[in-house]
Amino acid sequence: MSFEPLPPALAQCRSCARLVEHREQVAREKRRSYRDQEYWGRPVPGFGDPSARIVLLGLAPGAHGSNRTGRMFTGDASGDFLYPALHRAGLANRPTAVSSQDGLALSDVWITSAARCVPPGNKPLREELVNCRRWLAHDLAGLRNARLVVALGSIGHDSYLEYLKGNGARLVKRDYPFGHGRLHRLEEVGGLPLLDSFHPSFQNTNTGRLTAQMFDELLAQARRLVEAEPG
Repeated sequence: MSFEPLPPALAQCRSCARLVEHREQVAREKRRSYRDQEYWGRPVPGFGDPSARIVLLGLAPGAHGSNRTGRMFTGDASGDFLYPALHRAGLANRPTAVSSQDGLALSDVWITSAARCVPPGNKPLREELVNCRRWLAHDLAGLRNARLVVALGSIGHDSYLEYLKGNGARLVKRDYPFGHGRLHRLEEVGGLPLLDSFHPSFQNTNTGRLTAQMFDELLAQARRLVEAEPG
């Protein structure tokens, strides 16, 4: 592995008092169906193939998913949509994700998030996203083969643009509006191409705003894009 997904500074991070209180409260009180399980209740590291060319950038851990299992999109409805799609695309060795010890492995994909601790109401504050941007930078610096960022939702989209601006990129965010299936070429400002997707949240998938076919097509587009990018 070319870098450490969970360095001590991330594992021990308590920078955002509101998020620390919430993640630990959820881990103590638990959902009744998981009352016999030990919750992770800490910042969640990135997960996947360290040689990945495709980086999926989500929002934040789910209260009883990643905050329970300690692995991105594992143990909740979003993961129940995401991982079967990755498996169909040939990017995962199995279609289910139930725990960090279930044998799931990804190929050519790394999953990270804009915030590493579960926020109340799935709504991180701006200052919390700013605090957490160093961990997005940590992952992107370690992923030497990355060729494409896929934003899972508008917060992931905005967080990547803010990351580039923090690195000195001269860009105006309104010039890169979020839209499912929209590709933003950011190479001229020192970034990777950015491909947008609706977030695979239960709210989106249950209402049909994001369907399995739509996401399969987007992953196929992502694979074509990285195949076309120079190595």
